[in-house]
Amino acid sequence: MNRVAIPPTTLPEALTPPVGPVVRMGGPTMGVAWAAQVVLPAGVDPAAVQAEVHEALNRVVRQMSGWEAESDLSRFNRAPAGSRHDLPPEFIAVVERALYWARESDGAFDPTLGRLTDLWGFGPAGPRPPPAGRELDGLWSQTGWSRLALDRGALVQPGGLALDLSGIAKGYGVDLAAETLRAAGAAHFLVEIGGELRGEGVRPDGQPWWVEIETPPGVTVDEPILVALHGASIATSGDFRRFTMDAGRRQSHTIDPRSGRPVAEAAASVSVVAETCMDADALCTVLSVLGQDAGLEWAQARGVAAYWQLREAPERMTAAFAAMLDD
Repeated sequence: MNRVAIPPTTLPEALTPPVGPVVRMGGPTMGVAWAAQVVLPAGVDPAAVQAEVHEALNRVVRQMSGWEAESDLSRFNRAPAGSRHDLPPEFIAVVERALYWARESDGAFDPTLGRLTDLWGFGPAGPRPPPAGRELDGLWSQTGWSRLALDRGALVQPGGLALDLSGIAKGYGVDLAAETLRAAGAAHFLVEIGGELRGEGVRPDGQPWWVEIETPPGVTVDEPILVALHGASIATSGDFRRFTMDAGRRQSHTIDPRSGRPVAEAAASVSVVAETCMDADALCTVLSVLGQDAGLEWAQARGVAAYWQLREAPERMTAAFAAMLDD
């Protein structure tokens, strides 16, 4: 048996289902894969649409990937103090939203943790021994979202600051893929990048795009949850996808900006349903950093629809998420 979660939607109550087959498309991106199920208007070439989506996602990689040496992000991270960088509008849009969530979360979300990500072995250079205290303190002192200055569509490098947009860029990629599909005339689709999804419209049978929230290994739930994605997005973060083991303990890939260290006692997973996948992605990071108790309180106060799966305790959810469950 499954539980069913139906998010609030602005779609008209009598939405006419599309006519036509569901076309599947996808390809590699951001170290994972993207996939879409789309109902295209008659006469639209699926191969051309797939190429357009793939190019849009390549644009995100060229701009925001820390794994690409010549990306806009990597060049900014290497730049000298005081240099000004005119950046593409997509990049600026992501940084603006990242700074919004940094302010809103009092720094639990921080897009300037690039050097700490590398230091703990989660960056492009790969795994490495845990840092010594002095090494950690030296790099931690160079981070801080408040040091990042946006000036009329440009970023100023204050010196030694390294961006890491991995906590928000994948969600933005989902939104950009959705925008590209809409530009091609599609109003009904489900698009995914590495477990983060956005659904618009409905399937040809009139059903919404149903997505099951992934259950992490080692976690038991009585009834998995199916979420109806129609005009909504979902993202899931946890310590089950990317982690290292340190002295027999699982070490999350999410860095706590307040300590400069990986999040301690992370939940197995936290899922967030939001209108945009970029916000859902960022909110997962915020809640992972804040932890189960403070994160639940923070999310409740802001009406965030969030759901935690825990290894040694019952699941938890905010009132906004519980309200979506169909009794």
